[in-house]
Amino acid sequence: MRLTPAFAALAIASAMTAPALAETTYVSADRFIDPADGKVIRNAAFMITDGKITARGTKSTLKAPKSGNIIEFGSGSTMMPGFIDMHVHLTGDPTDGPYYSLSLSDERKVLKGAKNARLTLLAGFTTVRNVGADSYGDVALRDSINAGEVPGPRMYVSGPPVGIVGGHCSDNNLLPSEYALSGEGVATGPWEFREKVRENIKYGVDLIKTCSTGGVFSKGTALGAAQGTLEELTAAAEEAHARGLKIASHAHGTIGIRNAILAGIDTIEHASILDDETIQLAKDRGVWLSMDIYNTEYTLSEGEKNGVLEESLNKERAISKIQRDSFTRAVDAGVKMVFGSDSGVYPHGLNGNQFSRMVTFGMTPMQALQAATVNAADALGKAGVVGCVDVGCSADFVAVKGDPLEDISILSDVDFVMKEGVVYKVGGKAQGDAL
Repeated sequence: MRLTPAFAALAIASAMTAPALAETTYVSADRFIDPADGKVIRNAAFMITDGKITARGTKSTLKAPKSGNIIEFGSGSTMMPGFIDMHVHLTGDPTDGPYYSLSLSDERKVLKGAKNARLTLLAGFTTVRNVGADSYGDVALRDSINAGEVPGPRMYVSGPPVGIVGGHCSDNNLLPSEYALSGEGVATGPWEFREKVRENIKYGVDLIKTCSTGGVFSKGTALGAAQGTLEELTAAAEEAHARGLKIASHAHGTIGIRNAILAGIDTIEHASILDDETIQLAKDRGVWLSMDIYNTEYTLSEGEKNGVLEESLNKERAISKIQRDSFTRAVDAGVKMVFGSDSGVYPHGLNGNQFSRMVTFGMTPMQALQAATVNAADALGKAGVVGCVDVGCSADFVAVKGDPLEDISILSDVDFVMKEGVVYKVGGKAQGDAL
């Protein structure tokens, strides 16, 4: 099979089904961006077998096989590694207002997650980190994708977040007291924090999520208010690390960000209110920042229609410019940063819209691509597995018409998606199992 630069759809079925993974696929591109080296490679070529890259070179040093699948991208296109989004909520949907969401069963949320996983994959995000889901719905969705039952990105999942009574992400603050309902991840004191981490690990999570400040979308919490003591956060981090897992903390306010860093948290989510001291602390400790600077536009334009609480809209209005200013300062300071969009707050499949905002607010196009590939893989602890294009890496590729280093906004609508050697999108249209 030969796929031309025009993304012709003929004869591509053999590249889409599981049996094709036993065959060799040869992929070449006139222009390939390698984020690991920060370079554009001309006439790059890759050999793929069983979903992994088995050889890498150029079209002159690595010849196309006489049989198998051949995919070629010409001078009008650019190929890159598949993208990684480090902050998604696949079982959530922004059009489900907070009170309407209470009517949704856990099973319904997972079915929504299957829809959202497909949209995310077709957007070019071949790997995601799902940071927060009720009743281990993200674990179930991950396992279903891994089993080939539904199409979606490779998922690393946290299950229910661990946090304080009445806090953001762990508790349910929408219902009145007579229901006497607490969130799955609620804990008080270091030993209960450890217990909840152990419980999540028991049920199959890949990482731990906690919250060290209030949040935009939780009733009655303040963005600047710290959640959890340093002892509680440290206990959660120690327990996660003892079992070989990474831990992420939602944190908007400066004190909560500092507490999370001092506790040994690996990634800070949102990181909205940064001062110079905290930026330096993050840099000194090698902590990754995951800052969602696109979704504010959707929340402020569509949130009221979707039933978002006025309290939440006011918090979003108050924090959006501050967060974007913090992003610029963190980039200028050289803090380690990853791509995290918070999809679920805005519609899934629009993840790529964040690339242009990352460039607008301080990154070069190459830095934005690195945040969504090699940096994210490193923060996941999966360097050399995803977000890379060396021998042994997963064969995850995206392609677009044009040059994203000249116009990063074209990454909001990719033309081609391959995950583990299987093609899911050609010419901007879903293919095979993603139809």
